[in-house]
Amino acid sequence: MSLIAIFSDVHGNLPALQTVLEDIEKRKADQVYCLGDLVDFAPWTNEVIETIQNLRIPCLMGNHDERIAFDYPIIPLIKHSMEETEARITAINYTRNSINEDCRTYLAHLPGQLRLTYNHNGKTINIQLVHGSTRSNEEYIYQNHDLDDVNQMMDEQQADILIMGHTHESYIRTIPSEPNRMVLNCGSVGRSKEEKPLATYLMLDISNNDVQAEIIKLNYPVEEVIKGISKSGIPDFYADFLERIRL
Repeated sequence: MSLIAIFSDVHGNLPALQTVLEDIEKRKADQVYCLGDLVDFAPWTNEVIETIQNLRIPCLMGNHDERIAFDYPIIPLIKHSMEETEARITAINYTRNSINEDCRTYLAHLPGQLRLTYNHNGKTINIQLVHGSTRSNEEYIYQNHDLDDVNQMMDEQQADILIMGHTHESYIRTIPSEPNRMVLNCGSVGRSKEEKPLATYLMLDISNNDVQAEIIKLNYPVEEVIKGISKSGIPDFYADFLERIRL
């Protein structure tokens, strides 16, 4: 049996990350993976990166990590309002000005994808880990994404299970035409966009030629994060976003 914990999109939210890691430890996961986006939107960039490093958690390069690592320009997104666009620019620049060079170097050397292979009773299970999609760490794959396209990506990677983050919306999706395949999104640790934005991650239980997936959602000390944002140079837009957890 293998118990695998997978999380993504911490976005500088150290209290949420600590809550998730404590829960993973209690559940005695055999392996832990992070799908990227360690930075931006909360003020603990260096602490989050150092925690991942110290625990030797394999991590992918998210699109936010890549922008900070290589100082790429900020491109406004059509889906964002003017208010969010301005807040986003300020928050990303805060990260650029506060990140340690050692942490920036760490981000620059993260891989784009990871492949996990498990063998149980003569059956091989191939799991592809990505941030956004197999094509780009900026592509959004939501639960209603075209199945033909999903199958094509999985065919190209020879994957039985595709796991991603980036959308900040968790889901477990089986494919009727391919009963041995699953598409999973582990949600977001630090900035969930779900109805109740808790710290969210994925647990996989692989045993007896079977894979069981569970989305785990946890309360965390959000008031600490709100205060941390308010005391930093990050716009209150992101503190206000987290207020929904307390409603």
